Amino acid sequence: MVRGPMAPRVWFGPLIDKLDLLLALSREQHFGRAAEACHVTQQTLSAGVKRLEGQLGTRLVQRGSRFQGFTPEGERVLAWARRIVADTRAMREDVATLRRGPAGHLRIAAIPTVLPMIAALTVPYHLRYPDVRLSVLSATSDDILDRIENLEADAGLTYLDGEPFGRLTAIPLFRERYQLLTAVGGLHDGMDRITWAEVGRTPLCLPTPDLQNRRIIDQQIRASGIEPAPALESNSMIVLMSHVRTLRWASIMPAVLTEALGPLPGLRAIPIVEPDIRQTVGIVVPEREPATPMVAALVGLCRQVARTLGDGALSAQALRSCAAQ
Repeated sequence: MVRGPMAPRVWFGPLIDKLDLLLALSREQHFGRAAEACHVTQQTLSAGVKRLEGQLGTRLVQRGSRFQGFTPEGERVLAWARRIVADTRAMREDVATLRRGPAGHLRIAAIPTVLPMIAALTVPYHLRYPDVRLSVLSATSDDILDRIENLEADAGLTYLDGEPFGRLTAIPLFRERYQLLTAVGGLHDGMDRITWAEVGRTPLCLPTPDLQNRRIIDQQIRASGIEPAPALESNSMIVLMSHVRTLRWASIMPAVLTEALGPLPGLRAIPIVEPDIRQTVGIVVPEREPATPMVAALVGLCRQVARTLGDGALSAQALRSCAAQ
């Protein structure tokens, strides 16, 4: 029997393992930390990357006394690696689901201001799919996209307006409104609404500039003719609230945050008007067909929750209704 040219022998399992090592190196940008993340020695990681280079016949990593980045070929292989590893995980999950239903680990990254309402998703999800373990991670809107791309998160809860999502599917959930959070007995007692111009003249403590929420706030204050100049910044909503209670400052927070937390002793929230701006918040997931069963179940739930919440105010009652479903 006459045989044609032999194809390179690349075993499926070892190839995926090597691609996983390469992805870890991309995330950590450091050989030692990448090896630790993969639970292997640094020698094992380096050997795995070198074997992958040998199989592909090209250098992928720029080496020196420390990690120096990827070659152009390495960047191209990284793009393929993300797709191959993600599809392999999706296939394994899909096959396993046929036997036992959705099971595994679902990781959701969320912007800090929506964390109090995420129970509207996680509670009904857990009730329907008790074999799925849930993780909720706080992240900036930029970090969320990076985490999904690097396979560190399966879904993200973030702003949707004007964001470039590429190979992601976005499902709107609600429209975010803004309120001035102030202390009872403070400067704004008796007010039932306040303009952005009045907010700009108020001593403020605000979220840090790396948060999209802060960029939206700054844009509105500047539009009223005032340059934002907060006396204190923090990426923790708890820190901001504690400083508002001192009567020295007020803060600006989405209504979803204050309403989800319920009554806040010593604090009151005043709607900000002129203009009454609203930002769309929703969930983003990888654009993959077929979707993994855990992500597909989350998307279905999000569409149901979106119909419950509608386009108006996200009230505490609406949140309780979603969580009870």
